[in-house]
Amino acid sequence: MNSRLLAGSILSYSYNHWLGNLPSSRIRMVYLKTYLAEVGAGTSVQMGCKFLNGRKVYLGDRNVINFGCLFDGRHYHIQTGADVSIGPEAAILTLGHDPQSPEFADRGGDVIIGDRVWIAYRAIILPGVTIGEGAVIGAGSIVTKDVEPYTIFGGNPARFIKKRTRKLNYTLNYKPWLY
Repeated sequence: MNSRLLAGSILSYSYNHWLGNLPSSRIRMVYLKTYLAEVGAGTSVQMGCKFLNGRKVYLGDRNVINFGCLFDGRHYHIQTGADVSIGPEAAILTLGHDPQSPEFADRGGDVIIGDRVWIAYRAIILPGVTIGEGAVIGAGSIVTKDVEPYTIFGGNPARFIKKRTRKLNYTLNYKPWLY
């Protein structure tokens, strides 16, 4: 095992099994600002979140990452815009396998999430997906393809439900002390 891989594994393990469960958001955020590729101003990450290769995870300004989320940045990037709300236990995946491959080959891609996106409870975003600005992903949805801006998607697989207003003017500011 090369030294970079070993160091990355130790950083991931340290956060995912120890620091990520500390009831102090201040300590967690200090670590994440050095571990992740980028953490925007005003972003909060609640307890129990897991990051697989944080060096490929870019969190924009004022994101709210609720408890128990999974960010899989093992081979590809995850990038969020500003004012993104990701509900509890959501998973953002960038890597899987090709089911038709005789060698069980890897298959994946970057996940890009636009500004003011709301991803609800236990949604799963699959590799290579782009979620447009202002979109909403319903609870428990599995997103298998790109989502247009200002749309609401839900279900398994996630499908278009309706348009969302473009008159969004909020900024997120949620920083719980113990979560």
